[in-house]
Amino acid sequence: MQIETKRLKMIPSDSHSAIMIAAQNYRNGPQIADHIEALTNDSTLYGWGSWLVLRKSDDVILGDAGFKGKPNAKQEVEIGYGFLETFWRMGYGTEAVRGLIDWAFSTMTVKTVIAETDIDNIGSIRILEKVGMEKTKNTSDRIYWELTKQ
Repeated sequence: MQIETKRLKMIPSDSHSAIMIAAQNYRNGPQIADHIEALTNDSTLYGWGSWLVLRKSDDVILGDAGFKGKPNAKQEVEIGYGFLETFWRMGYGTEAVRGLIDWAFSTMTVKTVIAETDIDNIGSIRILEKVGMEKTKNTSDRIYWELTKQ
């Protein structure tokens, strides 16, 4: 399984991608390791966790993005992402998030993609705005978002 966009390819994290992660010394938080461990107990999580985001031209890992679990009973799935700072402000985040949203909607098990950001995370807010997500709620420190399949 793979998602391709104009400049990126994304692969779901699993025990095979762990080899690539180690080879590139990629470290961007515990989400990938946590997801790979969860996969050992529940193979139906494949695709519903972290995906590696690779630049097509050289297979360099730019970051990871993905879902925080399988769709819930309301057919919602939460998206999250993180990119190495070296690759910020190049449009990769927006491209990756759009690709993942398109993939989720194509599964027929997702009607709504949701997200949350820190209120002061301008880069993440811009990504969610660019992919068409709508703010649904603000708190003192968080903004909540959603995009419903048309």
